[in-house]
Amino acid sequence: MGFARKVWHLLVAVKDGLSLVFLLLFFGLLYAALTARPSPAQIRDGALLLELDGVIVEEKSAVDPIAALLSGTAPIGEYQARDMVQAIEAAARDDRIKAVVVDMTNFLGGGQVHMEAIGAALERAKAADKPVLTYAVAYSDDAMMLAAHASEVWVDPLGGAMITGPGGTRLYYSDLLAKLKVNARVYKVGTYKSAVEPYSRNSMSPEARENYQSLYGALWSEWQASVQKARPKLKMDLVTKTPAEWVAANNGDLAQAALGAGLVDKLGSRTEFGQRVAELVGEDPIEDTPGSFAHTKFDPWVADSAPPTPGKAIGVVTIAGEIVDGDAGPGTAGGDRISDLLDEALDDDLAALVVRVDSPGGSVLASEEIRRAILRHKAKDIPIAVSMANVAASGGYWVATPADRIFAEPETITGSIGIFAVIPTFENAAAELGVNADGVQTTPLSGQPDLVAGFTPEVDSILQSTIEDGYRRFLTRVAKSRNMTNEQVDRVGQGRVWDGGTARQIGLVDQYGGIEDAIVWAARQADLEWGDYHVKYLGGELDPYQSLIQSLVSDGSEARGNGGQDMFGMVALRQQALAGQATSDLERLLGSRGMQVYCLECPVAPRARAEAERRGGWFDSMMKLVLH
Repeated sequence: MGFARKVWHLLVAVKDGLSLVFLLLFFGLLYAALTARPSPAQIRDGALLLELDGVIVEEKSAVDPIAALLSGTAPIGEYQARDMVQAIEAAARDDRIKAVVVDMTNFLGGGQVHMEAIGAALERAKAADKPVLTYAVAYSDDAMMLAAHASEVWVDPLGGAMITGPGGTRLYYSDLLAKLKVNARVYKVGTYKSAVEPYSRNSMSPEARENYQSLYGALWSEWQASVQKARPKLKMDLVTKTPAEWVAANNGDLAQAALGAGLVDKLGSRTEFGQRVAELVGEDPIEDTPGSFAHTKFDPWVADSAPPTPGKAIGVVTIAGEIVDGDAGPGTAGGDRISDLLDEALDDDLAALVVRVDSPGGSVLASEEIRRAILRHKAKDIPIAVSMANVAASGGYWVATPADRIFAEPETITGSIGIFAVIPTFENAAAELGVNADGVQTTPLSGQPDLVAGFTPEVDSILQSTIEDGYRRFLTRVAKSRNMTNEQVDRVGQGRVWDGGTARQIGLVDQYGGIEDAIVWAARQADLEWGDYHVKYLGGELDPYQSLIQSLVSDGSEARGNGGQDMFGMVALRQQALAGQATSDLERLLGSRGMQVYCLECPVAPRARAEAERRGGWFDSMMKLVLH
């Protein structure tokens, strides 16, 4: 017994010692994270190096430190579009920066509106005699939209460029649900509101196809016009209309094909690219590895180039990602969180409010909560402007209705004025398994809604009536905002999605412009001139441990994400994204969601697409385990 007791005490001592070590380590890392700041010493003469290892977003999402550390997987890199523009414009004005270098080896996309804004900033850098050079293994559509504005576009000789254009397929589950005896009950208003079609059909409806063709046709025209203007010698028709013949004519050499078509300017390895940059900006005084060059990285440069804060504040609140109930975000538009941010700013004496929307919508309740919070600012008689980014559709348009003026870009996707809900019931599956439901009812609604016995006709009628009432409320909000009648809004509503150019023509948008245009307009409405105001992003600061968590869960190479792929690697990512889409669709069907003003027709946001690829990898792994 004595020996066993000693062993037990030893084990307890070891456990207590390890606990103390991990506790000290945790608080040490937390202190380091909270006190970490970019050092001015990190800013050096040379190039501004933008390593786009991930996606460009409207608002960075918060990293869950516990989940990240436990998973050991690096979060997808995120770069706010406004920070990218700020960094490039500051580089154009600063004599320390001799060139702008954009490494897109691991770039996962960013949306046309963001690409257009950053591309315009790159053009301004070139106009300030700062060469812009880009490098990648493989350029896709978003990467090419940025690279088109470069002075020199480099690609690895084993890589290439492939332009696919918007569009593609999505999954439909009605036949599968029928085989599983699952009844997906759909309640909706909107001929073009196709968000529920995956559960009620086995193919795209003619109305949805018409809408997609119109929307994607407009976005594709804008993309081609933008890239062709930036690269006049690009053989666009060869690349986009006869791609197989184009590649075959170059014996399958995609890099050489890209060079011949004018998509890229130079073929070379990363080392050769670095040597070329060193010719322009000088060699790296610290590193002597092949291909190194003098440079300043993105984070310290952004921290050093923060704009001044003179005069009164113009508030900017960001509504990015799916609109959901609760405190979710940043990066997801939690209705409670955004409403609280707006209410906290009521005491800030804002001169004006700009609402930046990059969302396909979501919960009706959360969208209405945000709208009411915006109206509380409007009650203070300050100007309210809405600036639409890549997507401001469905719930994203609902929250825009308090605006005095709505700004959008031609590539913005908006509209989708419609509403739906989908609820699965399992009465057929239960009967197939020999499970039956019976009981006593005192009213037609007793025990309803019943997911096993099914819904009574009265419940179906009530739910559909509720959806129709929600649609009428949507129409009324838009009609009051746009000085239209409900009938006029209904004609451009019915769930139809519009590009920004068409939305302006039909009265859903007031004028073209980005967020800077919206801020300038709001300032003028508040009788403020340039230098008399500054921009205050509400809740715009992430906790300082975010970047440290990312570095802890991966080494330098893993943090660079899923990129660095050749063309076959890009195909594999698309396959994973399709599997990830199935997972998301299942969650949408089975999740506890109320009425939705959500635009499933809108293209998947880059961050959501990257997450789907990651989910797809998990999905594929699980399927392999099941099948083997």
